[in-house]
Amino acid sequence: MLGIRRLGWWGWAIAATAALVACSASKGSTLDDDDDDTTSSSSGTGGAGGLFNIGGNANGGSGAGSNCSEAAKLIYVLSDANDLYSFKPDEKVFTLVGQLGCQTSMSPNSMAVDRNAVAWVNYVDNNGLGDSAGSIYKVSTADASCEPAPTVNLTSGWYRIGMGFSTDGVDTDNETLFITSIGIGGSLGRIDMSSQSVVPVGNFSGQFANQSAELTGTGDGRLYAFFTSVPVEVAEINKSNAGTISNVPLPTVEVPNAWAFSFWGGDFYLYTASFGDSRVNRYRPSDGTVDPNYMTNIGFRIVGAGVSTCAPLTPPR
Repeated sequence: MLGIRRLGWWGWAIAATAALVACSASKGSTLDDDDDDTTSSSSGTGGAGGLFNIGGNANGGSGAGSNCSEAAKLIYVLSDANDLYSFKPDEKVFTLVGQLGCQTSMSPNSMAVDRNAVAWVNYVDNNGLGDSAGSIYKVSTADASCEPAPTVNLTSGWYRIGMGFSTDGVDTDNETLFITSIGIGGSLGRIDMSSQSVVPVGNFSGQFANQSAELTGTGDGRLYAFFTSVPVEVAEINKSNAGTISNVPLPTVEVPNAWAFSFWGGDFYLYTASFGDSRVNRYRPSDGTVDPNYMTNIGFRIVGAGVSTCAPLTPPR
């Protein structure tokens, strides 16, 4: 999502003029952004109902299926200090789970969460000239413990990725882990679980060609991308060919060099930072509003976010 998110060496050359400091909360703490009581909203171009027809399935806004734990319905975020937090967006509360126990010298970059509340974390090795290795480790969202070996060893061009699970349809619990990489021209792929390898799907085209993106999916079979273009945009992605189904620019959201993305309860949450700690931006497709100050001064720098396809599709009652 890189210590400095997916800039690669070409983007880091621009950003290296300032020192970046990440600050994590003390272990066992709960962070609530009580100091940020001001809502600053601006209209996006989604219009009434937005560009995305979310939550129109028969599952009552609970995601596909009913076999989900409460833990699987939360958002999880990862800091550049390797700390894992759960996040309740409707309550504006981050809770520290713990520090990831993955035995690797690589840096955390991105994260996805499956329906069993297991986090899939992308780590990247950068040799100063470019990314030289990348892996995906499986991590417990209960205690941040990590499996001893990576689940997937990534291949060249796919080392630094965005990630998100999406169900394979509206009425199924089966899901697929989709990934994206700018390393090979801004591409969408998926992980073949049987071979533990990357299967390319296609390249982003048009205005999104060669753009970096982070992914989030839903329990009704949809996949969305947060493109760090100017302005940033959120788009629904065709999972079969990487085409754009619909998109909306969000000009009030900062163009970040550290970012993450998640869907929850009918809304999109964009975690952004230029320098220093992250902020949480909320885009609400139902009325087209964008709140770039949904949460500020959260106390740490987010480089990955994951939410399972168990997450609610509509706001909880």
